[in-house]
Amino acid sequence: MDLIVKVKEIKGTCPVYRIGDSILIREGYILDTKKSSTVCMHSLASLMPYYVALSKGVSPQTLGLSGAKGDRAYLQCLDPCEVTGGGTVMFEVSTDGA
Repeated sequence: MDLIVKVKEIKGTCPVYRIGDSILIREGYILDTKKSSTVCMHSLASLMPYYVALSKGVSPQTLGLSGAKGDRAYLQCLDPCEVTGGGTVMFEVSTDGA
């Protein structure tokens, strides 16, 4: 199952992402660089623990990553913008059918 990782919110100033940027992970493990925005390596650390489970159909609710609807997962990058002066990015992760 494909995953679409979209930038939903940015606190501070991120030098890489803009709201609306997206990353495509095909077949549960292929980072499609041709169909993705530029990818920040730091942000991948937040996604790594969850992308396999999400691509295999484990619900965001089961993983404790969802809002009220439960069909999308929410993660954020590891940059503590209040300290670094950078930007903390919130991502919304959905399947290709969502």
